[in-house]
Amino acid sequence: MSFYPPSFDNLTDHLRRLPGVGAKSAQRMAFWLLSLSDSEAEAFAASITEAKHLIHHCTVCQNLTDSELCGICSSAKRDKSKICVVSDPRDVTALERSREYNGTYHVLHGVISPLRHIGPNDLTVQELLQRMDGTVEEVIMATNPDAEGEATAMYLSRLLKPLGVRVTRIAYGIPVGSNLEFADDATLFRALEGRRDL
Repeated sequence: MSFYPPSFDNLTDHLRRLPGVGAKSAQRMAFWLLSLSDSEAEAFAASITEAKHLIHHCTVCQNLTDSELCGICSSAKRDKSKICVVSDPRDVTALERSREYNGTYHVLHGVISPLRHIGPNDLTVQELLQRMDGTVEEVIMATNPDAEGEATAMYLSRLLKPLGVRVTRIAYGIPVGSNLEFADDATLFRALEGRRDL
């Protein structure tokens, strides 16, 4: 039995659909939203509607943008001979935080997952292949190091290598500041496999 009006329950039900939001968090958010002034609440709702209507996929890399090209694809300072393939737009943000990569990206918007009925045709694989116009020298696979991410990277590698493109995989290993004794076997294996000369 609910102690609140149906409109409040409807609001919390919608908030619970957000990733990582449980019943109590949704209720706290609903109370916060109700504490807003009318103009603040309208601005909040308008920002959601505006983002939903304006944001779409970049015509080149499939990242999120509100123009034809995203800021990375339209930048003359980026190395267009390198493409880093990621599964999600959030991965672009994570890699950009490192400030070490100066190439471009390609966002797949998922990974191959037979259990969830997601195949290559559900991803932006064809758009990636269309970018292989002779100017791309290296494609870096930066999908997650789980079974689905590995399968996606291997699938794309088999498609790209015959086109004369160098296909690489980002190395995985021991996080900076951690101890070897606490690392699991798979992480240690990856760390050894991804070693480089000093």
